[in-house]
Amino acid sequence: MLALLPSWAAAQEFFTLKGHGGPIMGIAASPTGQIATASFDNAVGVWTGQTPHWLEGHRAAVNTVAFWNDETLVSAGDDFEIRVWDTVNDQSTLIGHHKGKVVDLALSPETGRVASASWDGFIGLWSLNADGTNITGQPTSLLKGHDQGVNKVAFTRDGTTLYSASMDGTIRVWDIDRIKERQILVNHGFGINELVVNEDDNWLVYGAVDGVTRIIDLATGAEMHDFTLDRRPILALAMSQDGNFLAVGDGEGYIMVIDTRNWRIAHDFRATLRGPVWALAFSPDGSNIHAGGLDEAMYSWPAASLGDHAPMEGSEHSYLKDPAEMSNGERQFARKCSICHSLTPGSARRAGPTLHGLFGRAAGSVPDYTYSNRLSGSDIIWNADSINALFDLGPDHYIPGSKMPMQRITNPDDRADLITYMRQATAGEPTE
Repeated sequence: MLALLPSWAAAQEFFTLKGHGGPIMGIAASPTGQIATASFDNAVGVWTGQTPHWLEGHRAAVNTVAFWNDETLVSAGDDFEIRVWDTVNDQSTLIGHHKGKVVDLALSPETGRVASASWDGFIGLWSLNADGTNITGQPTSLLKGHDQGVNKVAFTRDGTTLYSASMDGTIRVWDIDRIKERQILVNHGFGINELVVNEDDNWLVYGAVDGVTRIIDLATGAEMHDFTLDRRPILALAMSQDGNFLAVGDGEGYIMVIDTRNWRIAHDFRATLRGPVWALAFSPDGSNIHAGGLDEAMYSWPAASLGDHAPMEGSEHSYLKDPAEMSNGERQFARKCSICHSLTPGSARRAGPTLHGLFGRAAGSVPDYTYSNRLSGSDIIWNADSINALFDLGPDHYIPGSKMPMQRITNPDDRADLITYMRQATAGEPTE
């Protein structure tokens, strides 16, 4: 049984939550101060102090997590699936799935609805009871209006209106009771990644691929304020519970905090040494800002003194190294392999199994990793020929049904350099 977590809300101090085996993609904070993290390592972490409780069931990176109540979570990810978690009994139920990655969720416990944003271009509507039960596995509706993938969804408080943002550059407003699009509120021209709705003060903020951070009138779409800086893309937005502060995370690793009472930038803080800010959430009382990026830890800074604390350190992973310092083979490994796989014994909660001792090993045979059905009992032996074929054809063609993401290395010389590097690195030999 998972005990209720002590609230971090009153801490007003810097802390980190460490234990994931991959970047932090999503963060949720419940009204009572519980914290949940979604990670590239395929898991959701629910935190009791510094101790994680792992919720495992997703077959690929988990992009988003949200609290239905203190004992129920909803998560979704790159496996196209949406899962509801009973954290008391440590069980999950598959609500349903899309035909593309699911990158955001909006919850309306008042109406029993979950909305999902997917890169298949659809918004899914799913029904739950107040306790998260009565799962049918089928959507009550699929909303189609966007021309490209949907990145973000947000319900109004009563759950009757939904806002959605898309790669097509629009924000659309949906009448949920009538299952009908009401209006196109914004036509930005560049993909919109993030949005946050403030009903009480009648505004909406959105963040886009071109770096725009803009506040608009909720009813008319008219611009009210623009906080665009010379950084792009905007990847994360969060609003404090009282609506007084907005946190904005971007692809260059900064967190900007906007004071909405005076419409001014209160802080502008370099939050990562390298890489983007992918996830943001305020503690319930707004005292702390939780953030995640390429590092395998969630960082939480006191909102009032962001600049007084160190940024995310960045673990010693090759994907965080300067490419100029690496050989071509190591660069290929950093780009294609290192975020999912370790080179040391033990899979270390990564999205993929350890590559230590790879050459001559049967695929699907690392004991501390849960493989897809396709790889369990596979007759593939990892060697120069099979690794070359894997990246020449792409994992989705070489091993259909595996958990490996779709990717190729089209240049034969790059594949040869990668194989040379991996032969040494996976054997624990120097790679200079």
